[in-house]
Amino acid sequence: MRNRLLLVWALALPVAVFGAEKRALPKDLPAYGALRPVKAPQVKQFTLDNGMTVWLAPSSGFPKVAFTLAIRGGYTGDPKDRPGLADLIGATMTQGTSGRSAKQLAEEIAAAGGDLNTDATPDAIVMETSVLSARGEAALRLIADVARNANFADAEVEIAKSNLISTVEANEADPAFLGRRALYRALFGEHAYSIVAPTKESVAQTTAAQLRIEYARRFRPDRTLLVVTGDFTETAMRTAVRAAFGDWKGRGEAGAIRDEKPKTNVSKAIVYVPRPNSVQTAFLIGTLGPSRNDPDYASARIADAIYGGMFGSRLVANIREDKGYTYSPGSRLTARRETGILATRAEVRNEVTGASFNEINYELNRMATTKPDADEIESARRYILGSTALQLQSRSAVARSLANLWIDSLPPEELGRQTEKVSAVTAEDVEAAGRKYYPSWRMTVVTVGEEKVIKEQLAPFGLEFHKAQ
Repeated sequence: MRNRLLLVWALALPVAVFGAEKRALPKDLPAYGALRPVKAPQVKQFTLDNGMTVWLAPSSGFPKVAFTLAIRGGYTGDPKDRPGLADLIGATMTQGTSGRSAKQLAEEIAAAGGDLNTDATPDAIVMETSVLSARGEAALRLIADVARNANFADAEVEIAKSNLISTVEANEADPAFLGRRALYRALFGEHAYSIVAPTKESVAQTTAAQLRIEYARRFRPDRTLLVVTGDFTETAMRTAVRAAFGDWKGRGEAGAIRDEKPKTNVSKAIVYVPRPNSVQTAFLIGTLGPSRNDPDYASARIADAIYGGMFGSRLVANIREDKGYTYSPGSRLTARRETGILATRAEVRNEVTGASFNEINYELNRMATTKPDADEIESARRYILGSTALQLQSRSAVARSLANLWIDSLPPEELGRQTEKVSAVTAEDVEAAGRKYYPSWRMTVVTVGEEKVIKEQLAPFGLEFHKAQ
């Protein structure tokens, strides 16, 4: 199973010297070339009689095919007394079916040139693989077998439980993980989005029999999307999909999905996670932002890149390049089905904890009160479109991007529309997004580090301190 419990930050940071002097670029450099539109795949859509959705995106050339199977209801489908159960389902579902052992599954998918990866997210459980085109139909049959017939053998479940508990324990030594967990709890309260990982107690208390029940509740054709991208013939793939999934039927009553929209919670206190003897303070500062469905999502993406989402951002220029407080600060806009999360991350030396917080607040409020200039918007636009174009070179990434759209109730055409929307964003749009999402008073502040340092350094800001729950 892919380890998605750690917070991922999309920043490529080259080696640089703290406080290095900013040098002017040569005057005779050529102008930027014209922006090229990002080419999104043409997707053929159909629905099986059992309600399963299928999106096919054939493209000839490189002889590989990628599959992504998404089932709605990740952490949002977990019982309240089993937070993060979706991770355990994902970790065990590929460890054997009624007709294949875990060893047989691994050997057969390896023979096709790939391996089966699973991923539990707040809104879905996802299974993925990429194989040689000549073995595409064989891989499809394996995916269907896992989706329909996983058996959750007692011995395999115990191994997966032990491994997952070890993963959680390892993550709890990472300040970034601790900060993310505390921030999401503060932002979302009792909402399912407050869960970023299973608890050790939840994993330990779950039995193989309970996993079989949960699997039957969740894995149903009317809650499932199959995306296929790569080098294949559409007609042959349609036939193969119908053969593999056409007679699939749900078993028993469908499990509930908690898909209510979260309320905006703003903490007026500094939430801190004590980490004795830490030489750094880790900041994780966040608020709710737009989802992909919101009309200002593209504007918020540009605003995020300008503020902290790319290496040339204001935040990086301020607390890394100018002041040398930290090596890798950044921000990210993360989309969920029902909302988005705008989060800032910076790990700073203890002695500059207060100064760093002051500068982060300054950059947040500057984003909220001033209009970015044309160069900033152009750089951000090129960064986003360039990153998207690079991502779409991978067929696996295309399949996952399309699956994420479906999870968020968006059509496949949105993959191309998103780049069109980014291209159309104006300075006024970014200014409005900054004013709406970036005022520092909207932010929930989480710190991880030495308690004494946090309280002494941040005392001048006049905020209360609450220990993370």
